Amino acid sequence: MRKYSLLLILMTLFMNFTGCQKKSSGGIEKMHWDRDMCERCKMAISERKYAVQVIDPKTHKAYKFDDIGCAVLWFDEEHIPWKDQAKIYITDAKTGKWIDARKAIYTDDSITPMAFGFAAYTKETLPKNHHTLNYSEVAKKVHIIEQLNTQKVGAPQ
Repeated sequence: MRKYSLLLILMTLFMNFTGCQKKSSGGIEKMHWDRDMCERCKMAISERKYAVQVIDPKTHKAYKFDDIGCAVLWFDEEHIPWKDQAKIYITDAKTGKWIDARKAIYTDDSITPMAFGFAAYTKETLPKNHHTLNYSEVAKKVHIIEQLNTQKVGAPQ
């Protein structure tokens, strides 16, 4: 009887240990809203309309961000060599569904977590009468916004 009890305890511990490990599937990971932290700014990710996930193409590790601006700047600040091969997903600002960030259509007039202002949509969910941008244009504007913000912070009052 003792033998079976010990075996049962060991099996339970093993199953608990392996079940609690974070496994990466190579795709979009489940978001734990208000608990997951932005990889760049370390703020809790709570706004479901602007969340971003970047997937490393080799390790399949997912990096989470609260704003497309944080993701774009993180690539350069951390000198990510695989940035051109990365899979980048962003939530559609209307539906909350994950979409390919490089194929998304962006507007530039939203109030976003880090104030970059870019919201992503598909052709079907894009609101009418908005100025639109593609991913490359958004990335360029993020760098310009960040440069302007850095200059403002460094300017004497």
